[in-house]
Amino acid sequence: MRVLMLSWEYPPYSVGGLARHVEDLAETMVKQNCSVHVLTTGSAELPAKENRNGVLVHRVQAYNLNTPDFLTWVMQLNLAFLERAIEIMSREGLFQIIHAHDWLVAYCGKALKHAYQRPLVATIHATEAGRNQGLHNEQQRYISSVEWWLTYEAWRVIVCSQYMFREVRQLFQLPEDKIVVIPNGVRPEKLQKAFPDPEIQRMVKAEEEIIFFIGRLVREKGVQVLLHAMPAVLAARPKSKLIIAGTGPMQEELRSLSDRLGIRSRVYFAGYVDDIAKNFFYKKARVAVFPSLYEPFGIVALEAMAAGVPVVVADTGGLAEIVTHRENGLKAYPADVSSLASNIIELLRDERLRDEIRRRAGELIRKQYSWDLICRNTVDVYKKVWEEYAGSSWPTSKGSLGKAVGYCRSFLPGKGRGNKREPAVTRTKSLIEQRVLTVNQHPEGRSGL
Repeated sequence: MRVLMLSWEYPPYSVGGLARHVEDLAETMVKQNCSVHVLTTGSAELPAKENRNGVLVHRVQAYNLNTPDFLTWVMQLNLAFLERAIEIMSREGLFQIIHAHDWLVAYCGKALKHAYQRPLVATIHATEAGRNQGLHNEQQRYISSVEWWLTYEAWRVIVCSQYMFREVRQLFQLPEDKIVVIPNGVRPEKLQKAFPDPEIQRMVKAEEEIIFFIGRLVREKGVQVLLHAMPAVLAARPKSKLIIAGTGPMQEELRSLSDRLGIRSRVYFAGYVDDIAKNFFYKKARVAVFPSLYEPFGIVALEAMAAGVPVVVADTGGLAEIVTHRENGLKAYPADVSSLASNIIELLRDERLRDEIRRRAGELIRKQYSWDLICRNTVDVYKKVWEEYAGSSWPTSKGSLGKAVGYCRSFLPGKGRGNKREPAVTRTKSLIEQRVLTVNQHPEGRSGL
C-alpha cells in the first residue's frame, strides 16, 4: 500500500500522544512492506524532508503571515500542507490512501480526496466536546463542526477504544459500520534506554517511594485530583514522592496548589522530559498514576505497564478498557480523591500485589497491544477501503486540483468569499446547533459522551 499520512505533529516535534502514535504506526507499516509518507509541521531547525526509519517525512510551516487567531493559523497550515502534497504527488505519483489524523488536517485531507479522487481515512484521537465536557464557546463549536465534517468525508473512521466508538457515533451521528476500533500500542524496546544526565538522576533518592505521572498538564488529565490525594498518601507513606513530568497551561496553577496543600517538598515538577528521562522515571517508580477525567485511550498508562510499573488509573474512557481492577492494575473512581489515595497506598504497601500486577500487565501488552498486530489491523482497513473504492464508480469520475487549491485559499484572510474563515460545514448549522445542545445537556453531566 502507498499511504500519505497527515498529522500536525510528528517527532521530534511532539505535543501529546498523537506524534508517538503516528510515528509508531508509520514505522511499523514500513516494516510490513508499505510505502509511507508523513506530511507534518516543520520549523527552521528541522529538515524539510528526511527518511526516518524508512518513513519519508515532509515538513512544512504555516505561511509567515499575520495570523489573528489559532483557527486562521490552522487554515494557513492546511494550505501549506496541500501545496506540498501536490508537489509530492506530482513528483512521486499518487497514493492509494490518504490518512488524516484529527481535525487540524481536515481541510487538506478533504481537498486531496476530491482533487485526486482518492479515499480518505480519518483517525479521531479525541473530540473537542470530550476534552471540554461540552461545547461552551464559538471556537469549541467550530472545532467540533470540523471534526464532524472530517468524519463525514472519511471512507472509514478509526478510533482507539470502545469508549471513543460510542462517543464518536453519538456525537457525529455516524453509522456503526463506518467506525473501526483499533487500539493504540506500545513498543517495549523503546523503554529500555534509561541513563539520563546526573541532574535527572538526583531527583530520585534510594529510600524514596516514587509515584510517577507523565502527561499534558491540562484539566482533563486530572493532576489536580492527584495533588489533592497526596496529603493522605504522605500520611500513610511518608517516604513517598510524586514526580510530575510534562508541561501545559495548568503548570503554574498546579504548583500553587501543591504549595497550598503543604506538600511542595514532596512533589517535583520535572517539566518536559525526553524519552531517556521518562524511561528512567519508569524504572524508579513504584506506582504510575493516571487520574484522567477524560481519556480516549491512555497510551502513557500502556507504556508504564510495558515498562513494568504497576498503575492506578481513573475508571473512565479507554483507561477503563485497558485495566482490569486488581489483575493488571488498580482503578479509582474518577475525580474521587479518597478512592485515588487509597488505591495508591495499597500498591505502595503490597509488594506481592505489585509483582502480580506487573506480571499480568506484561502478558496483556504482548497479546493485545503490539504494534505489529495494530498495524496489520490498520492495513486491513486500508485494503477494505481500497477494494470498495475500486469497485465503485468514483475512480472514473474527474477530480479538480484547481478547485481544491482555490477552496483552501478561500478561507485565508483577504482571499475571496468576503474574507470568511468558516468552513463549508456552516451550511449545516442547524444540525451542529442541535448536536451542541445534546452534548451540553447530556444527562450524565456532560461527562458521559
